[in-house]
Amino acid sequence: MDSNPCCAFLEILLAIVLPPLGVFLHYGCCSLEFCICLLLTILGYVPGIIYAIYVLVATDRRREYYEPLA
Repeated sequence: MDSNPCCAFLEILLAIVLPPLGVFLHYGCCSLEFCICLLLTILGYVPGIIYAIYVLVATDRRREYYEPLA
């Protein structure tokens, strides 16, 4: 999604309610982040929330470096 603060707030809010949904909106369905978040949420709800918020907040700053070239 865009770097709009409203979209970031919505993603974090959804990551608290349903962690894989917030990560899905940011990275898509078949990404590694989504699969890890889904697995952690199945194993335990709290680890899924922690990972989802970490992925949305901490890795968002470095995202422009990892964009595909093609």
